Amino acid sequence: MVRLSRLELRVMETLWKKEASTIRELQEAFPAKSRPAYSTIQTVVYRLEGKRAVKRTWRLGNADMFEPAVTRGAVYKSLVDDFLGIFGGRTEPLMAHLIERGKLRLEDIQAAERLLRSTGNRKAPK
Repeated sequence: MVRLSRLELRVMETLWKKEASTIRELQEAFPAKSRPAYSTIQTVVYRLEGKRAVKRTWRLGNADMFEPAVTRGAVYKSLVDDFLGIFGGRTEPLMAHLIERGKLRLEDIQAAERLLRSTGNRKAPK
């Protein structure tokens, strides 16, 4: 799976929402106060195209339309796997942090437990 920078991920989020956009539309999706220059977004889109995360699909006037070539789920799974690699694949430090920061609720844990039961994955990874 491709590795994406924060800015690349923000551009991808816009593409996943809109399904297809021009570079100008991608640039204008950023808040005015923190909007990157057109050339910056153009470079990011071309870099994403090189990583095969986006594809040109058609032309609208003189502007190319871009669509995501990878799914949000695939990118997020890759990000989570990379992140867990920092902890040697262990989830406990991450779970403890999320609980301490109030980001993980009992409902989240119950949903995870249901998912574990439905997939038959009751043992922790080694």
